[in-house]
Amino acid sequence: MLHTLKTYFGYDSFRPLQEDIIKNILSRKDSVVLMPTGGGKSICYQLPALLMEGTAIVVSPLISLMKDQVESLRANGIAARALNSNNNDTENVMLRRECYQGKVKLLYISPERLLMEMDFLLKDLKISLFAIDEAHCISQWGHDFRPEYTQLKAIREQFPQVPIVALTATADKITRQDIIRQLALKDPKTFISSFDRPNLSLDVRRGYQQKEKTRTILEFIFKRPDECGIIYCLSRDKTEKVCDMLLRHGVKATVYHAGLSASARDKAQEDFINDRVQVVCATIAFGMGIDKSNVRWVIHYNMPKSIESFYQEIGRAGRDGVKSDTLLFYSLGDLVMLSKFAMDSGQQAINLEKLNRMQQYAESDICRRRILLNYFGETMDHDCGNCDVCRNPPERFDGTIIVQKALSAIMRADQQIGTRMLVAILRGNYFEELVEKGYDKLKTFGAGRDIPQRDWQDYLLQMLNMGYFEVAYNENNHLKVTSAGAKVLYGQEKAMLVVIKREDKEPKVKGRGKKKEEKPLFKVPVSVPVGEENPALFEELRILRKRLADQQAIPAYIVLSDKTLHLLATQCPTTLEKFGMVSGIGEYKKEKYGKDFVEVIKQVLGK
Repeated sequence: MLHTLKTYFGYDSFRPLQEDIIKNILSRKDSVVLMPTGGGKSICYQLPALLMEGTAIVVSPLISLMKDQVESLRANGIAARALNSNNNDTENVMLRRECYQGKVKLLYISPERLLMEMDFLLKDLKISLFAIDEAHCISQWGHDFRPEYTQLKAIREQFPQVPIVALTATADKITRQDIIRQLALKDPKTFISSFDRPNLSLDVRRGYQQKEKTRTILEFIFKRPDECGIIYCLSRDKTEKVCDMLLRHGVKATVYHAGLSASARDKAQEDFINDRVQVVCATIAFGMGIDKSNVRWVIHYNMPKSIESFYQEIGRAGRDGVKSDTLLFYSLGDLVMLSKFAMDSGQQAINLEKLNRMQQYAESDICRRRILLNYFGETMDHDCGNCDVCRNPPERFDGTIIVQKALSAIMRADQQIGTRMLVAILRGNYFEELVEKGYDKLKTFGAGRDIPQRDWQDYLLQMLNMGYFEVAYNENNHLKVTSAGAKVLYGQEKAMLVVIKREDKEPKVKGRGKKKEEKPLFKVPVSVPVGEENPALFEELRILRKRLADQQAIPAYIVLSDKTLHLLATQCPTTLEKFGMVSGIGEYKKEKYGKDFVEVIKQVLGK
């Protein structure tokens, strides 16, 4: 396995969970894989496809995603093809012939096309495995539900012996359960990688008006002249206006939204992927379609509708593991508009609750990375040091007794209450439903009378964000104590809460976003060595990479990633053999590009 990994992908070792997932697939067992964007999900099915007999069928929702994956695989010397509406008849005839001859190791296909081909092409193929990419699309609980995905259960009916692997970067507990049910997976093993992306900095700006946003965005981009990024906006109109503003200030930008023609969207995407523009201003329509590894920043001009959407969108930055930045603007206007969208949706209660969690993230004084990880069921027992809250930490106190009172009340109510009822129990407030259910008889009834109601709301929010309890959206938003909460409840760990300072919260609406002077960004240790890198060499390597990419009409990052360029500029290999030893360079790329890159390295070093 390691030999195949190095030969085709250029890596000497697996990332966490990759090897276990691959072994599970090779044993012909079903798998559910949750890995953050840039976590190495694709290798989990691509490598078994190379090791197994037959063709792997990869179900992908977007043509742009298929194109990117196929180009990346072919750049590594792997026989991959895509069957979609972009192909002409001649291409499809050739593709089918190659498939029948067993020459295609991975075939990418849309869910609609898969169902059409079920009784034709697929019936006559030796299929090694099915990989369902972006599997959250199958669930109505997911953030990007697509009805056509729900028919994929037919795979299991038609090919009962072929292993299925479902992959996603974002899925909460109920979405994961839905994926298993909808795909009729047989006793699947679920692999959940850490959702932590330590290379991403997390920043929030609250209450900024349009002028302040414009100034901040321009300063942000001008500080990063050679780095590309995405600005997400809530409406099509706003993407156009932000793009026009950038163009007026000399920033190469384009726009992407569902209101554009298919050709205009394709052009915007191609321009961005091939580094012809620095910035794309987009709606969420630009979500999954981007697999560009060297996106260095993501700005949210408006607040997203849920933490899943937010996580998916910031995940477009820093997929290669190199330090990248994210910035979220949040205002009351965003909240009003998003609340209206949620009210008008088919799943009003769930969407409002998910919006509420997103609002809590934006307003919180808790380490933002902890909030994100806790949302996905992952506990982090320390602050990250790489978000705006950590860089300007609030005052804290030992709130263990407060947390214990709240968690005890949840447990004594058999975990069948929401936050409103919990506060009423703690405050000792009598009302009809509370008395009917006998909650006034609980030992914890009135245990928190000394704390004002709105302070309780604040403390509960902190507890939620720190992962002491979670909200079961599919059970009327009832609160459930987590394992981290249980440790505090039973006195095994302390709970540090943020001191509530009301005077900072209410009257200061004007200029609320203006914080104290920002400290320098926290330096994140990434696997790219810093300090020994030759910056002049890096630039020359980047120029060479762009030239080679243009010759082949492929994106530059497919030739070599930014991370690999940084390693080359640090290790300075001057022989073909040493070039091939650099992480991210497999045999195919060594043979194809090695001579050109080694030559440039020698020139710059004067050897």
